[in-house]
Amino acid sequence: MAKFIRNFMEKASLMVAAAVTYSEPRLATFWHYAKVELVPPTPGEIPTAIQNVKKIIHSAKTGGFKHLTVKEAVLNGLVAIEVWMWFYIGEILGKRGVVGYDV
Repeated sequence: MAKFIRNFMEKASLMVAAAVTYSEPRLATFWHYAKVELVPPTPGEIPTAIQNVKKIIHSAKTGGFKHLTVKEAVLNGLVAIEVWMWFYIGEILGKRGVVGYDV
């Protein structure tokens, strides 16, 4: 039994060292991009966001979306689905359950 535990500890320490070696550069890359991409918008970026929303509404009113390429349309659809799914995830977290509200 002691031999088994010794072998397990040796292999476990090697596996942990390999996991750290493998994940270190990937985590560094993740944190590099997370510092830039996951920050909330600054007050200077809000007018740009409002202009973008106005452009989208104008495009919907005038039919400008009909002139998108298939690639652009698919990407826009994927972004819309992502926002929709985050809404549902927020709802599930907010009500603390998948089914129904606690009224």
